[in-house]
Amino acid sequence: LPTCRFPKLYWQQAPKILPRLSKKFLVTGAAGFIASRVCKQLLDHGDDVVGVDNLNDYYDIRLKNWRLDQLKVHTNARNFTFVDLDIEDQAKLVDLFKTEGPFNAVLNLAARAGVRYSMENPHVYLSTNAEGTLNLLECMREQSCQKLVLASTSSLYAGQKMPFTEDLAVNEPLSPYAASKKAGELMAYSYHKLYQMDVSVVRFFTVFGPAGRPDMSPYRFIKWIAEGETVQMFGDGSQSRDFTYVDDIARGTIAAIQDVGYEIINLGGGRNPVSLNTIITMLEELLGKKTKIDHKPFHVADLMETWADISKAKRLFDWEPQISLEEGLERSVDWYMNNRHWLKEVQV
Repeated sequence: LPTCRFPKLYWQQAPKILPRLSKKFLVTGAAGFIASRVCKQLLDHGDDVVGVDNLNDYYDIRLKNWRLDQLKVHTNARNFTFVDLDIEDQAKLVDLFKTEGPFNAVLNLAARAGVRYSMENPHVYLSTNAEGTLNLLECMREQSCQKLVLASTSSLYAGQKMPFTEDLAVNEPLSPYAASKKAGELMAYSYHKLYQMDVSVVRFFTVFGPAGRPDMSPYRFIKWIAEGETVQMFGDGSQSRDFTYVDDIARGTIAAIQDVGYEIINLGGGRNPVSLNTIITMLEELLGKKTKIDHKPFHVADLMETWADISKAKRLFDWEPQISLEEGLERSVDWYMNNRHWLKEVQV
């Protein structure tokens, strides 16, 4: 296959035809929650993966190192190369593309995440999520890599009618985080039009699972309940989310490597939204403990509800989530309890 070009439904068709040649992918944010699972699934496929991450301390670095350790002991660990690199550093990115390329595709999952923190430090969100994406696009243009999978967010749908469809106008972001992700989408669209790059923008909906981010509610709730601490809740808990298990998100991200032109695709649970109060009740049952809740004022940058229309992902990629909310929460609780000896020290 030509560099960076994939037939439709590549991942589904490849095992049925000729023995599949391994591909080489650049995955940014490789020590992150979602990107580390993307790396694992690519390695499972037998592909070569170059993972980059700047290992910043937005949250406890022990979580990032734990994820990287899992990749380093993978059956196909010899196919994984990790580089400590910040995508904001264009010169180092250029060197990386020269020394490690050519790449069949770039999967950009590096990002400054977190709606609330983006209001405290907005500049770093723009420099990573927008300028970092631009740096990657420029390297791809110079090296003739024509396929980008760009991670984006359901936070862009603020104020829109549910379930959220990809054709909605998303021009009213409620946070610098959401605005910076929209900037990355638009930059990628420009390179699609100017240089015929093939771009899949995947908008993620409330991802949860083992080794999740400690600033997100599922991880926090598990830790607080397990350790007998009071749950800190913004709002009354009636706000609801379209929770999506991390391995389903990773699988959809990889499916998005195929040629689409330029498409925005929702990757979400596709179920009726579930309230935070319901999540707490489910976790109490799994952990066998009751908890107290300290309600704080609802945050102005938070959405009350999210709900993904995933019909486009089904049509383009034959993708839909496979792991139920119940099973995903059980796996998350098991992971926490099995690693509790060090996780209980991780700040949330």
